[in-house]
Amino acid sequence: MPSLSEETGGARERLLPGDVIGIVGGGQLGRMMALSAKYMGLRVGVLDPTEDCPTAQVGDFQIVADYDDKEAIRELAERSDVLTYEFENVDADALDAVRDIVAIPQGTDLLRVTQNRIAEKTFINEHGIETAPWRAVNSREELDAALEEIGFPAVLKTCEGGYDGHGQIVLREPADLADVWPDDAFPPAILEGFVNFAFEASILVSGNGKDYRTFPIVHNIHRNNILHMTLAPAKVSENVARTAHELAIELARGFELAGTLAIELFVTPEGKVIVNELAPRPHNSGHYTIEACDFDQFDMHILGICGWSLPQPKLLSPAVMVNVLGQHVEPTRAAAPEHPEWHVHDYGKAVVKHNRKMGHITVLCDDPACAAELLEATHCWDE
Repeated sequence: MPSLSEETGGARERLLPGDVIGIVGGGQLGRMMALSAKYMGLRVGVLDPTEDCPTAQVGDFQIVADYDDKEAIRELAERSDVLTYEFENVDADALDAVRDIVAIPQGTDLLRVTQNRIAEKTFINEHGIETAPWRAVNSREELDAALEEIGFPAVLKTCEGGYDGHGQIVLREPADLADVWPDDAFPPAILEGFVNFAFEASILVSGNGKDYRTFPIVHNIHRNNILHMTLAPAKVSENVARTAHELAIELARGFELAGTLAIELFVTPEGKVIVNELAPRPHNSGHYTIEACDFDQFDMHILGICGWSLPQPKLLSPAVMVNVLGQHVEPTRAAAPEHPEWHVHDYGKAVVKHNRKMGHITVLCDDPACAAELLEATHCWDE
């Protein structure tokens, strides 16, 4: 199988309390990474263009600069023992330029693969793992040819950038082609066929460069292409759970993974497991692990990049996690005092915006489906 050992190399050193982790990106994922690191006695620095960003509020120092500012990344590297990143849109070349002075256990090939949908699909398929049918397209002519093979409905996505539905055009019928970019503005793109799935799911895998551990497969519910709710664990057969675990381990080995990787999945009515996308970091659908597992996804990420041995995380309780977007802030803050069963997480973002992820709520339960109904019954998430 293909390997990235030349570039990634896994975790290169074992950090100890007092050492410094530098995080590129200061959002909620960096914040939760930092909290795990602080419990372990590590110090945390962050590079982010927004002063007093969520990660800086719980870290030790911040460098206020853009993510692709090479001088700022070098300063962060000089002040850190290890660098990590909390999202995909990081300048891989800028990270490579400082690998002589700081360890980057995740490597940059993982970043490059997950930044480009063609590279990502190719990597997944070369490891014997199924994705939706896809074709690379760079013009209307190539799109027409790809549609002849894949057919309607399909999704046209830019190869790079885009999240939560951005950079995507759903093509259900020929009339939808009117929404496609003209040839003089057609970006490198990928056409994906629709998958007839029963539900969307995800699985997390963490590694330290040589050993790998998975969390349970979970059931995800989206609204407007944004994750709304996660039910953990997913109600699936042993075969589906085993398949998800095995493909996660296979991909982790291929990357020689250090840290946490999220794998978004489709589960079909027949029980087939198909990979949708990869995220080279902790993931929104893994937030339930903070309360529901003995080691959460952020603990495992920090342990992995620090080069420590990894435990097998245990699910201590079923759980439901629901996102709090900008439009949900006011109703959830009003309702929370009357719901002691809610574990409320506020990300500390200064500006509330529609569809912006402002926090999440987790409920431990015996029956995730029942807990999900009770959450919806509060009407805090009515659209």
